[in-house]
Amino acid sequence: MKKWMGTAFTTVLIISALTACGGNGNNANVEQGANGNKTAAKGNSEITVYTALEDDQIQTYLESYKAAYPNVKVNIVRDSTGVITAKLLAEKDNPVADVVWGTAATSLLVLDQNNMLEGYSPKGIENIQPEFKDTQQPAHWVGIDAWETAIAVNTAELEKKGLEVPKSYADLIKPEYKGMIVMPNPASSGTGFLTVNGLQQLMGDSEAWSYLDKLDQNIAVYTESGSKPAKMAGTGEYPIGISFGYRAIQEKKGGAPVEVVFPSEGSGWDVEANALMKKDNIKPEAKEFLDWAISDEPMKKYNENYAILAMKTDSAVVPEGYTKDPISQLIKLDLNKAAETRDATLSEWTKRYEAKSEKQ
Repeated sequence: MKKWMGTAFTTVLIISALTACGGNGNNANVEQGANGNKTAAKGNSEITVYTALEDDQIQTYLESYKAAYPNVKVNIVRDSTGVITAKLLAEKDNPVADVVWGTAATSLLVLDQNNMLEGYSPKGIENIQPEFKDTQQPAHWVGIDAWETAIAVNTAELEKKGLEVPKSYADLIKPEYKGMIVMPNPASSGTGFLTVNGLQQLMGDSEAWSYLDKLDQNIAVYTESGSKPAKMAGTGEYPIGISFGYRAIQEKKGGAPVEVVFPSEGSGWDVEANALMKKDNIKPEAKEFLDWAISDEPMKKYNENYAILAMKTDSAVVPEGYTKDPISQLIKLDLNKAAETRDATLSEWTKRYEAKSEKQ
């Protein structure tokens, strides 16, 4: 059930090396483009970029942009996927963002259903795998990488309790883990949504909701962000955190007694993607940002953090902490279906489980 898009696609996806990356970015800027071409922009200008990328990734990613575009100020607005999506939808009639960067493709598909995206095929789009970009011409969204469900398990805490490390979704609903599991709220977290959607498309709606009812009995709290469960598992606050590969691996690399588990049934997943917002005044700098965002230098940086990238390459290195074949770990699913059913899924999830969500 978890073979993804076929052997042909498997051979061209990228498996990348993983390294740690740094802080939080909010300014960037140019006269020369990412490929050394002079840009049309002169003097100082600025763009607003909405993103759901991890805080500790943004500044490192932006380094090559700052070097190429020193005269463009980039105002970064960063939050969890669900929060960013809700903000964009709320601003539909008066959009603030010029660009969306590194946000779930399922969210961008929802924006496109609301006629909020401007078609633009950035330079280098021919290097992006077909499965990672919109089929419209010009494209309304373009992916950069994929991320997937993973479970961060604090082995020291479980050892104290004499419990085994859960290896599957089936294990997570065993009664011995009652009150020990934290998971992201899918209404605010892209990781939460891709996990719930993955279960729906793996099991079917009825069986998935039945499973989630059982899982809820073991849940201590639903967090706002997808990173927090891994961090909570790392500190031992709760021994089991349903999170995503990158963050669980970072906890382990940081010295926490964490085992990173990719569920044996397969992982839910989504694509981090970029898009141009539809506005009365579309800035040329916004298009240049999208050109840069899929160019070689930022792709190398994405490649330091994620096992599956959008760009064609002959490189094939499995990073430490990921499964030997990350593509085969992904549940077979349809991103368009996920976007179409998103509102119904979130409404049903909220009705059933909202009571355990952390209060802000």
